[in-house]
Amino acid sequence: MARRLPRPHRDDVRIAVAGLLGGLLLWSLGLDTRTAAVTVVPWAGRWPVLLPLAVTAGCELLRRVRPRTGLLVGTAAVAADSATQGNLATLLMFTDLVYAAVLYSPPASARRVLWITGLLTVAGTLVPLAVWRTPQALLIGVVTGIVAFGPAATGWIVRDHRETAEAARLRAEQTALLAEMDRTQAVAAERARMARELHDMVANHLSAIAIHATAALSIDDPGTTRQALDVIRENSVEGLAEMRRLIGILRGGGADRAPAAIPTLDG
Repeated sequence: MARRLPRPHRDDVRIAVAGLLGGLLLWSLGLDTRTAAVTVVPWAGRWPVLLPLAVTAGCELLRRVRPRTGLLVGTAAVAADSATQGNLATLLMFTDLVYAAVLYSPPASARRVLWITGLLTVAGTLVPLAVWRTPQALLIGVVTGIVAFGPAATGWIVRDHRETAEAARLRAEQTALLAEMDRTQAVAAERARMARELHDMVANHLSAIAIHATAALSIDDPGTTRQALDVIRENSVEGLAEMRRLIGILRGGGADRAPAAIPTLDG
């Protein structure tokens, strides 16, 4: 089963329609790039101009989805247009096809288009100059550079800027991800430290409660028993308070709590 072409981008449709309508307007006004009275063209007349114009406008629909195919077909259409009286819109749409081929093609193809257009510009400058040996021959190279190499170089510059911006965006995302990982690790380490602190303080209070309870049970003296019960109650209250404070912090609600003094083992 043959693969269906992807749907053209809506901006490409607008460009194709605008190019076709502009070319038809120029054609209806008789504004050709060359006339049969001045330049000998194989396909003289007004009607042959429309075929390259329509083909180039159709190639504009492929400028994003199939940029290399659009450029190849557009090159053939421009070659056919050079055999007619010519249309400026066809030439302008071809420059856009060269630009899109460099911008949207894979890197190897984009680099190849840039080199080919550069070599064509050099050849279009040196060969006519060597054949005719007149300064006017340089205009062929200038026109070739404007039509071919100029759009290719522009597309390469825009492509390079886009790749640089994309690399910067990826680095920013990686930096944010690393910062989030560091924050998560720091929070986990802090919670582990507070869990150990909670264990140590609760163990300290429970040890004090156990020692004084043993003393109260061992010594049959009402005064000593009352004193031991006071110490047991005090350590119980302090232990519960510390547990509530640290549990609240571990749950994430301790950001606005005032710092509390942590009792030492000697205390």
